[in-house]
Amino acid sequence: MNPLARHYTRFRVAERLLLTGHSHQAWPDVAREGVLEAFEDAAREVDGKWGRALAKAERVREGFRALLADPGGELALGGSTHELVLRFLSALDLRRRRRLVTTDGEFHTLRRQLARLGEDWLEVEVLPARPVDTLAERLAARAGDRTAAVLVSAVLYEDARIVPGLGGLAEACAARGVELLVDAYHALGAMPFALPAVGLGSAWIVGGGYKYLQLGEGNCFLRLPPHARGLRPAVTGWYAEFDALADAPRPDLVPYGRGAAAFAGSTYDPTSHYRAARVMDYFGAQGLTPEALRASYRRQVDLLAARFDALGLDDALVGRDRSTPLDRFGAFLALDTPRAAALQRALVARGVLADSRGRHLRLGPAPYLDDAQLEAAIERLGEAARELRSEP
Repeated sequence: MNPLARHYTRFRVAERLLLTGHSHQAWPDVAREGVLEAFEDAAREVDGKWGRALAKAERVREGFRALLADPGGELALGGSTHELVLRFLSALDLRRRRRLVTTDGEFHTLRRQLARLGEDWLEVEVLPARPVDTLAERLAARAGDRTAAVLVSAVLYEDARIVPGLGGLAEACAARGVELLVDAYHALGAMPFALPAVGLGSAWIVGGGYKYLQLGEGNCFLRLPPHARGLRPAVTGWYAEFDALADAPRPDLVPYGRGAAAFAGSTYDPTSHYRAARVMDYFGAQGLTPEALRASYRRQVDLLAARFDALGLDDALVGRDRSTPLDRFGAFLALDTPRAAALQRALVARGVLADSRGRHLRLGPAPYLDDAQLEAAIERLGEAARELRSEP
């Protein structure tokens, strides 16, 4: 058994084949302690709990700052990336620059919202995400004087491809006064993503901990670049006034806090931050650094790919991209198949939890799984694929 598995007894990770690591990872047992601590603080302090709750929120910010190697970074927290993206968009000068540029490889948060805005409100250009090797360059070429923002993922959610060249894209956007928003959800916890190293100091970064960081729901963030400190989002919650209460009143102006405080929301359930703070401390105690996690995922994805190749399945039924080195992918293995949904259901029937998106069957390992579990999951995939192939 993987030594880490003993810390996940509530999720029974040693007893189940949970290949959901790219979506919903198991929570360590300390997460439950955080939930109980939130309840006890509320029961004891009643409305006085908020001092302790805000301290937990700051611990969560510190954890995200460490992952981004951005110790002084301005981070706004939110329950979802959607609410944070809305605040970001509402802070842009969309009357003067009415154009947004994005890709067809974005997660539904961006895909749906930008598609709707493009129907009646704004001009939205959607570039093909593939070939991914030229994506950053192609986005930069479309970031003109009428463009308010470019929105792109660091790792594509469908097939785990890492998007190269984002640092050059950031430079191009900054030179033209275009904001760059990078969705780092499939990067954080799956690979090192230090902003100075990837050249994204001038970019907005959105992400969260539902996936690889094991924080559960309600733990998302928006990182503001230094030049954004004076922006005032139109979609705004009353928490954005907290830091402005000491300022001289201006009846003609809606007050805002400074920096990330201006992007704050409203009353929220702090339980998510209690849970996240415990999990972040656990990651630190176990040495689960971005570098260690990247090494673990690389080894696990390599193992999954090797075992899958050994099955000798017909690529027309289910295959994978063997032309791209595995080190150019994130932390899950995406298989291409016209029967993705059927295979996913067949795996569930065999005790393997995975998921599918379109033609992609996604197999997501996790640091608490052992090699025997991964091998067993692939063996059952072979059984399921052969059964489907034999169907009339």
